[in-house]
Amino acid sequence: MINILNARKMYTDEVKIGPLNIQIPKAGLTSLIGPNGAGKSTALLMIGRLLNMDEGQIKVANMDVSESKSEDLAKILTILRQENHFVTRLTVRQLAGFGRFPHSKGRLTKADELIISKYIDFLDLTDLENRYLDELSGGQRQRAYVAMVLCQETEYVLLDEPLNNLDVARSVQMMKHLRHVANEFGRTILAVIHDINFAAKYSDRICVMKDGQVAAFGTVDDIMNPKLLTDIFETKIEIIRSPYGPLAIY
Repeated sequence: MINILNARKMYTDEVKIGPLNIQIPKAGLTSLIGPNGAGKSTALLMIGRLLNMDEGQIKVANMDVSESKSEDLAKILTILRQENHFVTRLTVRQLAGFGRFPHSKGRLTKADELIISKYIDFLDLTDLENRYLDELSGGQRQRAYVAMVLCQETEYVLLDEPLNNLDVARSVQMMKHLRHVANEFGRTILAVIHDINFAAKYSDRICVMKDGQVAAFGTVDDIMNPKLLTDIFETKIEIIRSPYGPLAIY
């Protein structure tokens, strides 16, 4: 479980996130949605300890993220942020191998290599594994970064806009992959997703943020409410109940 208690980040008197109070259950896929500037990425970065809180406490699997040793936290929690600045003369396989560092300390074993191959194959990167990052499209690089995160094999996976740089077809494929990771590998995935319909189609739960606060949290049916979403996004949103699940129409 991810337990957030009175977490707050103060940028200025006018720009602040929190206090955030929410419990995200173990296992499954939870999407963070909301308008630009709602605080979604800030909340994710605080959970992943890439951004210090000014107040409050966050626990992941009963480990306090502010007080735990980095090497211990890295074995239960991994995060992919929007901005990635890896040296471009890395191959896809070399990048994925970084995900094994908390376990291998840079000395990859045969077991590590098998894990790397598993996720490269899983994300359909086999034909690209020896290509350099600067030779890939934005969508291919994004899949390579996700492969690196999955190679860490942590119980908790935090993803900041995993659909960034992906077209519709690749976005569908990525969400299906994440759904499979949650179902088959038992991972707890928390992802910032901008498209409401992708969140509704593939998530177990949705957390809605607005103005630095958690505005709503619940199942897909709880959140796919036209009045709620219209109030959150400040534009008229209708919900259609289709055979594929609820769809938001703008």
